[in-house]
Amino acid sequence: MQIRVSPGTSSSLQAGALVVPAFSDARLDGAAQGADQELGGAITDVLASGEIKGKTNEVALIHVKDLAVKRVLVVGLGDRAKFEPQALAKYAGTAVRYLGKRNVRSIAIALPLEAQHHVRAAASFVVEGALAGTIDTTTYRSEPEKPIVLEELTVVSTAGSHQFEARALDEGIERGRVLGEAVNAARLMALTPANDMTPTHMAKRAEELAKEFGLRFEALDEERMKKLGMGSLLSVSQGSDQPAKLIVLTYEGDPGNPEKLAFVGKGLTFDSGGISIKPAENMHEMKYDMSGGAGVIAALSAVARLKPKLNVIGLVPASENLPGPRATKPGDIVRAMNGKTIEVINTDAEGRLILADALCYARELGATKIVDCATLTGSMVMALGHAATGTMSNDDPFVKHFLSVANQTGERYWQLPIYEDYSNAVKSEIADLRNSTGRPAGSLTASAFLQNFVGTTPWIHLDIAGTAYVDETPYMAKGPTGTPVRALVAFAEDLAKTRVAAKNGAPSTAAKS
Repeated sequence: MQIRVSPGTSSSLQAGALVVPAFSDARLDGAAQGADQELGGAITDVLASGEIKGKTNEVALIHVKDLAVKRVLVVGLGDRAKFEPQALAKYAGTAVRYLGKRNVRSIAIALPLEAQHHVRAAASFVVEGALAGTIDTTTYRSEPEKPIVLEELTVVSTAGSHQFEARALDEGIERGRVLGEAVNAARLMALTPANDMTPTHMAKRAEELAKEFGLRFEALDEERMKKLGMGSLLSVSQGSDQPAKLIVLTYEGDPGNPEKLAFVGKGLTFDSGGISIKPAENMHEMKYDMSGGAGVIAALSAVARLKPKLNVIGLVPASENLPGPRATKPGDIVRAMNGKTIEVINTDAEGRLILADALCYARELGATKIVDCATLTGSMVMALGHAATGTMSNDDPFVKHFLSVANQTGERYWQLPIYEDYSNAVKSEIADLRNSTGRPAGSLTASAFLQNFVGTTPWIHLDIAGTAYVDETPYMAKGPTGTPVRALVAFAEDLAKTRVAAKNGAPSTAAKS
């Protein structure tokens, strides 16, 4: 896809459609005001008629006769006073999906004046959102729907007259392209049905991305995991004929520095619940149970392209959880890599079992900070719905830093506690730990369980069960969202900038850029 910047309005743009923003106060400015004047007040008339009121993701299409651009799409941005740059991803995605379904392949998207103080971020969000809007979910149909094809995207901005503004726009566009492609890579992995996305397939996809973007790749097989004592992870895979893999991706952005940030993602390529089998209704959605792992693989691919001065490793324990004849049974006791024994109360609480050994291995590889992400518990959906990702940690300054960055990406994160009550609850009468304590505070007891495998290493657990996939929206197709790719990449970038700023004796401003 070709991407360029233009200061022009509808009279000078070469595009199939121009997209302009409208806020709920109905006041037009910038490119929207210019387009309105060239259209003889047509946008003002649409707003005055009440056809749209500027609410978020509302759209109105105006056909044009006498200008080079033959369509103008007005897209709502909501309350002007509450505008934040991340809203531009949904704004762009809404436009691309609406126009793409009408076979418009060349789109110019205007930035609101409110975005001119955040030029780099605004350009990044527009490009990221536009790319996310193109995903096609019907590829397995014998006659798939006509895909959304975006051949050319023009970012229309009144900024850019100064050299630093032009550079910021270019940097934002490139970052948005990298992030949008990474988000889509994660989404496409999660969309793939489990018969085509086994642990072996997942490792192969990780290897392909590693070769493309210069990451070091390794996939531990079951024999290697057995030698390392990963009995917790292997207890989940033994019910399936598909062998487990522990995928490891390595990015060295600061060779010689002992500090390493580890991203660990749950890669359950299909989860039937094992012997504690799930209800049949909606079990097909369990192909999405590897969304955390897909997010880690995609995030590492983006980190490799953006090249922050930081060392990052990505680990994905990939397995199926099936009730085969060798499957782990409720009441069995397994031993994790760090020697802790685990009483398996519920085989459907398997995500924490595969993460346990992956967290141990992250420390074995020298991780000095760890963030794990997993579609771990239905309890998280009960707690936060589909609005936010539950965030738990053993290190308050570390998690506050993460939240300050992650919540500016368009993904939402909310911190929850790990009280001693939850740590006591996961203790077993006959083993060191038990993998399930029942429904009350299920997400928090799961976090307390995982904490046993990180030692004193600063660690954050992200439960993305409610945010990894959604019903169809105006800006994104039904299915995987790519969460938490945006947050992981932004956090890696900010940690790198924070370290550079600290070396230079200045505070980091990366989280605000």
